[in-house]
Amino acid sequence: MTELGPGDASLLRKVNTQVTLKALRRAGVATLTQLSRITGLSRQTVEAVLDELAARGYVREVPPDEGVMGRPARRFAFRADAGHVVGVEVGGDGIVVALADLNGEVIAWRRAAVSVDAAAPERLEAARRTSLACVDDAGVARRQVWAVAAGTPGIVDRTGRVSLSLTLPGWTGVDLAGLAGRWFGGAALAANDANLAALAEHWRGSAQHASDVVYVLTGHRTGAGILIDGRLHTGRGGAAGEIGTLRQVGWEDAARELVKEAPASVVFEAALGGDREAARRVDHYAEKLAIGASALALAVDPELLVLGGGHARAGEVLLEPLRRHLAELCVSVPEVVVSTFGDEGVALGAVRLALDHVEREVLGI
Repeated sequence: MTELGPGDASLLRKVNTQVTLKALRRAGVATLTQLSRITGLSRQTVEAVLDELAARGYVREVPPDEGVMGRPARRFAFRADAGHVVGVEVGGDGIVVALADLNGEVIAWRRAAVSVDAAAPERLEAARRTSLACVDDAGVARRQVWAVAAGTPGIVDRTGRVSLSLTLPGWTGVDLAGLAGRWFGGAALAANDANLAALAEHWRGSAQHASDVVYVLTGHRTGAGILIDGRLHTGRGGAAGEIGTLRQVGWEDAARELVKEAPASVVFEAALGGDREAARRVDHYAEKLAIGASALALAVDPELLVLGGGHARAGEVLLEPLRRHLAELCVSVPEVVVSTFGDEGVALGAVRLALDHVEREVLGI
């Protein structure tokens, strides 16, 4: 029989812990026998792993059901409240913050307005203040925030630095991840807002059933994110999907034209009510959206195109002309749906990004 060396034994314990913790999170509440059956590990091994996880604060023993005859089986549950993550959208005209437990369940939201002309320090301070207030008001200790992730317009490199922003004043070069890491003194990440919104849709929204997805973010700005085989495709430097930076696509001009004489919500409402001029504006906006979206669709050939952001709340009044123009431009038109989350998608995608970090680097699963 081959004896395990110290390194081999350590690796085996790590693997057993990963397998057991994954099974418990999936099951919710489970007995030793159930976990042994799910994992294929011995009952004694599972018990030892759970005792270690309980000592680390990740697992709790659940009291037996009332009325159970004889000696009740020990039951365990993952402690989703052992830590928390914060997801933040640092947008053009506002901040959106979501506080979630380790199962990704959002327990608090907070929003704050910010001027579109705000300088970078002012925008960053608004994001910091809103994030801290969200955690404090929820009664969660700041030390319990294990990771924070932020989404923002522009190209964000793999270190979390904004390498290029065409919409926010002074935003190019901002080390968003580095600065956000000071808010709670822990791990921090940053990514492009459209990419995070696409991640949220694939996690819990309209794109759960699709592997290849193009997500178009509308509202204060227009951007896009791409999922290939269920994974974000950000490209070499984080610029994948930034087709809106091409002036010829016309996304920025179309967005300004849409709200030239009235807010977007008013224009959409008027178009729905039969106003011809409003309908013309919406159709023009949809046509320009379709040009950029079709270029991405022709490159990726996705199963699904998700329309998200603030303007997605318009629903069919925008989706109908968008589908029509896409049909004129695409060889194979993907299914087109509206976002599940609207303007909360970026913050929720940031929650998912932060959770990915915690699961990989802290929980080791």
